[in-house]
Amino acid sequence: MVPADQDGGVMRTALLTDPVDGLDEALAAVDAFDSALVGGLLRPRPAQAAGLSELADAVAGTPLAARAAEAAEKAAAGAAGEEHFVALAAARAALLGSVHDALITRADEAAGRSRPGETAPAAGPAERQTANLSGAARSWLCDLARAGWQGIDHELVSGAAQVVSAMLPDPALRRQATLLDGFAAELAASCPGATLERTPVRRWADLWSRAMLLTLPGATEASAPGTATGRLLPLGVDVHEHATAAQAQVHAVFEPADGTTPRLVRAAVSVPKPDTVVEAGVWQLLRPHMALLAAVSEGRSMELSGMPVTAEGDLIWNDDQARPGGSADAFATARVALGAATAPTAAPLDRHPARIAEPVFLEGYAVREESGTLLFDVAGHPVAVDAARIPTAGPLTPEAVEASGACIGLLRWDAGTFTVQPLAVETTVRRKAVAVHGGGWAGGTTDKAGVKAEKAATDAVKVLRERAGRLLRK
Repeated sequence: MVPADQDGGVMRTALLTDPVDGLDEALAAVDAFDSALVGGLLRPRPAQAAGLSELADAVAGTPLAARAAEAAEKAAAGAAGEEHFVALAAARAALLGSVHDALITRADEAAGRSRPGETAPAAGPAERQTANLSGAARSWLCDLARAGWQGIDHELVSGAAQVVSAMLPDPALRRQATLLDGFAAELAASCPGATLERTPVRRWADLWSRAMLLTLPGATEASAPGTATGRLLPLGVDVHEHATAAQAQVHAVFEPADGTTPRLVRAAVSVPKPDTVVEAGVWQLLRPHMALLAAVSEGRSMELSGMPVTAEGDLIWNDDQARPGGSADAFATARVALGAATAPTAAPLDRHPARIAEPVFLEGYAVREESGTLLFDVAGHPVAVDAARIPTAGPLTPEAVEASGACIGLLRWDAGTFTVQPLAVETTVRRKAVAVHGGGWAGGTTDKAGVKAEKAATDAVKVLRERAGRLLRK
């Protein structure tokens, strides 16, 4: 990894493999609690009680100490109420938040990057009559914890449906409703839990604890957004695709018009989709909602005027507050501006190691494969490449990554190690540097493979519209 400019300093990749003090102990306490949830907390066994105590001990000396200790004691006796499950979820989230913070500090040390110490305080809770719905959601989540993942059945899981249906019409509750709906769908697909060969222990505990905390008053109230006026220089696009939804998240450097320090920002657009629209076809659904996607694929900047931006660096995108700018090569941005940009601080509930996605630039590495994993050797220190995250909705492929000499990517942490998810790479074709971007088809393409994929998606959408039309006519 190299500096963004001569002032950026060389990224110290050796730090990415050095142990982080306290990390293993914190994760062990989380795992102990997660294991207790597998068998359920209605009649806990001694091993489950020990797991609860380990979680409480891990937050001793913090403001959560007394509540966590009481909650662990009550849960171990099979007498936990809602307030106790909330305390356990909070203790678990606090531990993972500390892991997140330690890893971010290490990543910043390696990159020579700075960020604010704290996010802006959240706005006060809105006056909404949602206590009953949040309470109903919390009650269902408590029943899940008592039953455990081995005790789930369709009757228990279906209890979320009525709560989700009541929440969805309210925009203020849509975030919680979407999480509950997706969580319930995963559980329903795994019923009965007693027959599961493999349980996604960490994932379901993540979803459970996050859903539990989101039911608390003010949990989803964001800080008042500021505004961004200046030049936006895109770095790359991270695409998330599921059976019924797709999201494109653009990572960029924002240069304020007032000349203050550039900072890293994100802009995302999400859309529902039919499961037959996949790969490059998702761009047809995403493009109409964000002009920035065209700028990414055309290698242009965007000029922003009063664009709302959160303290966490998320642009609340509005096409009316942006206009196309001049040419802006992503690799030039990475080399010149990325190293000097400050990074935002995560919101409290977003402090989780799985959410780490820090833009980085690598250059002058050697590529090799070891045990089926691509590695970038940077100054003698290997960095694993997360090729599985490369989206199929663009021209970037593992083969292009393997032949590359420079990479814009997202530094992530997974399964105990830092990895790099490529967003774009530079390779050499006929002695000329050629850039290949994962979001290269975002605004449209003349690439043969991209045109073919979009045509297939267009045909699928036409068929769906025809079928929908016939159903409506009936």
